[in-house]
Amino acid sequence: MRKASGIGAALVLMVQPVLAQPAGQRDNVLSAQERAQGWQLLFNGRDLSGWTSFDGTPPARTWTVRDGTLLLTKADGQMSGTDLVTAERFGAFELTVDWKVERGGNSGILYLARRMPDAPLLYQTGLEMQVLDDAGHSDGKIPTHRAGSLYDMTVPPAGASRPAGSWNHARLLVERGRIRQWLNGTLTADVSYGDDAWRKRVAGSKFAKMPRFGTFPSGVIGLQDHGEPVAFRNIKLRRIAPAATGAAE
Repeated sequence: MRKASGIGAALVLMVQPVLAQPAGQRDNVLSAQERAQGWQLLFNGRDLSGWTSFDGTPPARTWTVRDGTLLLTKADGQMSGTDLVTAERFGAFELTVDWKVERGGNSGILYLARRMPDAPLLYQTGLEMQVLDDAGHSDGKIPTHRAGSLYDMTVPPAGASRPAGSWNHARLLVERGRIRQWLNGTLTADVSYGDDAWRKRVAGSKFAKMPRFGTFPSGVIGLQDHGEPVAFRNIKLRRIAPAATGAAE
């Protein structure tokens, strides 16, 4: 990287772990059950509809779609701020996505991010689930920077990620006051959000000097351009509570 609330019995089924794309199901397609549960595709497998650069301009040419996979083809190892983000904001939600990196690859899935005059870069506001080749990248030597971590804040269990060149399945559950992350079915982060414990956690991280970091109840979802090739597919989301929108947020 470079950079809840009272849930009633009606939501019990909504927070059960989703481990992987069911065998035989096509990529980037919702099953009848998923549609009934309120899932939506954020990536249609054909083009970048619904996505933009974080600064509001069209996606950079280094973001492409090939064979149903969303690819960052850049390979210079330099961050340039051409992160890809959803055009829409999301508040409380569940997100699943498959990702794959090459040897030494580094990227991230960011969320609850907003672009502000004093915070023009995605990681200055958005939380990140780390995407990394743990064995081949130097960040793999830092426990809080390993794949699946809430970047610079939590330590995922050993062996949660799969080797470079393999698909990994990530899941995020963002509720009001609580955030959880899973990688390949393993819980890699479970933290409170927006309270004193959260603020203490931020104060002990590299984000301590970024006053806007982790302060918003909703925001865009972003895929990080870290300058190394990365692939995504099956990006699916369902809201678990109405997202807050408007100037009062």
